[in-house]
Amino acid sequence: MAKKLHMSALAGIVLLAGVMATPVKAFEPTVDTAILVDAETGRILYELNAEQALPPASMTKMMSEYLILEAVNEGQISWDDQVEVNEFLAGLSQDRALSNVMMRSDQTYSVKELYESVAIYSANAATMALADHIAGSEGAFVELMNERGEELGLGTPLRTGGAEAGMDNLDAIAEQNLGTFQYVNSTGLPNRLLNGSHPEGTNEEDDNYMSAKATATLAYHLINNYPEVLDTASIPEKIFREGTTDAITMQNWNWMLPGTQYGDLDYEYVDGLKTGFTNTAGYTFTGTGEKEGERLITVVMGADSEAHRFNETERLLEWGFGRYYEEEIFPANMTLDSYETLAVDKGEEDTVTLATSDAFSELITEGEEEMFSYSVELNQELLNEEGQIEAPVEEGQVIGQMIVEFTGEEQPSYLPGLENTSNSVDIVTTSSVERAGWFSLTMRNIGDFFSGLWGSVTDTVRGWL
Repeated sequence: MAKKLHMSALAGIVLLAGVMATPVKAFEPTVDTAILVDAETGRILYELNAEQALPPASMTKMMSEYLILEAVNEGQISWDDQVEVNEFLAGLSQDRALSNVMMRSDQTYSVKELYESVAIYSANAATMALADHIAGSEGAFVELMNERGEELGLGTPLRTGGAEAGMDNLDAIAEQNLGTFQYVNSTGLPNRLLNGSHPEGTNEEDDNYMSAKATATLAYHLINNYPEVLDTASIPEKIFREGTTDAITMQNWNWMLPGTQYGDLDYEYVDGLKTGFTNTAGYTFTGTGEKEGERLITVVMGADSEAHRFNETERLLEWGFGRYYEEEIFPANMTLDSYETLAVDKGEEDTVTLATSDAFSELITEGEEEMFSYSVELNQELLNEEGQIEAPVEEGQVIGQMIVEFTGEEQPSYLPGLENTSNSVDIVTTSSVERAGWFSLTMRNIGDFFSGLWGSVTDTVRGWL
């Protein structure tokens, strides 16, 4: 167990000149469901109906992208692997009513080029081909999607079998509170559009569901675990199968990216992440952008047009960048009250000095910079019964944590599972202490013996008097 001491050590940090000079008004959304999140800590900066499960459309593909990148990073597949395409997927890829790149059953395609078609152009048949390649079938891939969703903290999956349970009724989903996400295929299309070839284990009338909070949680883990996703998601345009009769220019559906053909909608700070549209879902978008080192994540669901979802995203980002800023609350190498030193057993020195390893910074709004305190937790496994650490002690050795707490009235909220992941800083030794030699330890033991003996004699004599 860790030793814990609460302290009223409030930070007295002076605001940078000019920061937040003009108050920012409360955000007024024009959609029914939205969320804004700090991409570093997972702190929720704004949310509206963020836990209501809704069809996400192609934002579902973010989970497919996560599993693709996971499989590549773990060596399960490689970018150069050649993927075969069956007759069904070859036929589906020619459906121009859906977002697709042309594929043929007598050709193979690299994982890399199919992944790019998914991340840039939201290609549906290509997504399904990669699902088959990774898991053996799309049904098995869907099982992985739901399993990983739970592991990442997206929530509790909704029941599958929507047709039988009436789960195509959004009001029923909200009233029964069955969960915050459900994957029934790898693309985000309603199963009914797959011409009876929906994944095994699902029904023809099933659809995918994610709440805005679940979607933001997925985006958070995708960006932080596999930041290379933005290298591809930020490409405004690329040609698939360039130089062949099947070549197609993949214009990124994210029109906020600088360099797309819709220049009036671009926003210089945006570099991802995933759009979506179905008749049931409306226009959806998970956006992310970075300004002056601060990255935010947005989710907008149920917009009524392409422009609406992008305009609302820009408004959310502008509001977030204008209201919140990162501030150093506690500096690095800070000496902690009552923990300036730690007693050392069997060392050439009796104590070792302590300090924090890094600065603690937080995304805050004006007036919050002094609303923080800290407590100290030492690793008891490193200490003896007297609270000493045994020599030798190396400089930079981690011996505990400084736990930072927000003391304001309105406690910040975080994405699921991220509540306590960024509120601590290591406490380390700032010097080294060598272990005392055999002779020194022997003399200390002799001294301790006679000191103890003399104390015992003194107590006895006092008892006689």
